[in-house]
Amino acid sequence: MAKKRKRKSRQRKKGFLVVNGKLQLTNLLVLFLVLSLGIIQLVSWLDKSSEPQNTTTDTTQINDRTKRNFINQILPIAQEEQKQYKLLTSITLAQAALESNWGQSQLASKYHNLFGVKSDAANAQLLTTAEYVNGQWITVKAKFALYKDWNESIKAHTQLFVNGTGWDQQHYKTVLAAKNYHEAAAALQKQGYATDPDYAQKLSQIIQEYQLDRYDKASMN
Repeated sequence: MAKKRKRKSRQRKKGFLVVNGKLQLTNLLVLFLVLSLGIIQLVSWLDKSSEPQNTTTDTTQINDRTKRNFINQILPIAQEEQKQYKLLTSITLAQAALESNWGQSQLASKYHNLFGVKSDAANAQLLTTAEYVNGQWITVKAKFALYKDWNESIKAHTQLFVNGTGWDQQHYKTVLAAKNYHEAAAALQKQGYATDPDYAQKLSQIIQEYQLDRYDKASMN
């Protein structure tokens, strides 16, 4: 009698996505969700890692009291600079507020640099900043000056207008000669003080909102 061969039972391999030859849709969905969350976390991390080191505080989050305290804190030195060098107090106050986010930026609060002044000095701080170049905002790295306090920063700012640039000592004379903040803001824009095409308009808005031009007349007395 012929012996019957025993059939070897084939055990189907089981996996996470396939069981007994069938695709497990539930497991597939779980895998998709896990991968999606991983991608979202990665993108979020990359965005944070690329943020400027001197990122400034959003001005919409700065309350009115903080802004007015900032003005009052630097007002005396701004008025002294106007009496001595004819630089309008309103312009100094508005520039400091705009460029330092009312003293809240890292550059202003940690390094006392209110005006984003760059420097090649040995103790200059390397930071990332935004500049308007060829019709668009770009992120660049630059070395910025350090000051012992805001008063020193404001005095250095005034001297830029008094002494001019390395290629033109008269470069900012029209700013000092301005009779009002409108003329001074326009002169700053014309002389290329800032890369922002709306710089003069932004200065005027701050001056008007907080009536900073009233200090110009007071500083003349």
